[in-house]
Amino acid sequence: MSKLRAIIVDDEAPARSELRFMLDETGEVEVAAEATNVREAIEKLRDTGADVMFLDVNMPGADGLQLAEALSKLQCPPCLIFVTAYSEHAVKAFEVNAIDYLVKPVETDRLQQAIDKVKQHIAAAGKPLANERIPIEKGGKKLLIPTNKIHFIMAKDDYSYLHTDTDRFLSTVSLAQLETRLEPLGFFRVHRRYLVNLACVSEVDPVSGGTLLLTLNGEEEKIPVSRRRVASLKKALGI
Repeated sequence: MSKLRAIIVDDEAPARSELRFMLDETGEVEVAAEATNVREAIEKLRDTGADVMFLDVNMPGADGLQLAEALSKLQCPPCLIFVTAYSEHAVKAFEVNAIDYLVKPVETDRLQQAIDKVKQHIAAAGKPLANERIPIEKGGKKLLIPTNKIHFIMAKDDYSYLHTDTDRFLSTVSLAQLETRLEPLGFFRVHRRYLVNLACVSEVDPVSGGTLLLTLNGEEEKIPVSRRRVASLKKALGI
């Protein structure tokens, strides 16, 4: 299995640094981002994606338990491991489907147990990792594009075009195959020709006939939504 992609959420910089060091030492986890509060954590998750989130309970504003409840509504939430100085929140943590609950100071063996639980959970669910990459053709070479960099994919003839914030890439993988691989990572088939990364949707505009047009972050092109997919899309977006 590839490295787990992680986000650390803690308002104390020393605690984040210590946990990052310990995770790096395992050789099994790539720390994609750090956040100091719930708002930053959600933004980082949208930007980078993650397989697992290590989060404190007590933070300024909304706490870690509230963040866990919000993440549980996502189509593909990351695994959650609480890392806190207080043992009394453990019951509530598992009520919001935490994979594990670690009490500071965290011991190396105990952290490894938590990582193993995450890997087992992901394997049992058959979920792809957040750092999965898609092969593309460019300049006669085969390259691999991280899925979290893809805004949308458009089918044309027997090929697929992957659009990122900076470029467009050709892939010989069909849109149907990409849908199967990417749906667990928050992608949604909005039209027979379009597969969209829901984390990149910035505007949803209703148009005549009961359909929708989507605006994606940094994209000028509007993405049409077929009428039969409107209800499912609204549910996936929570609107």
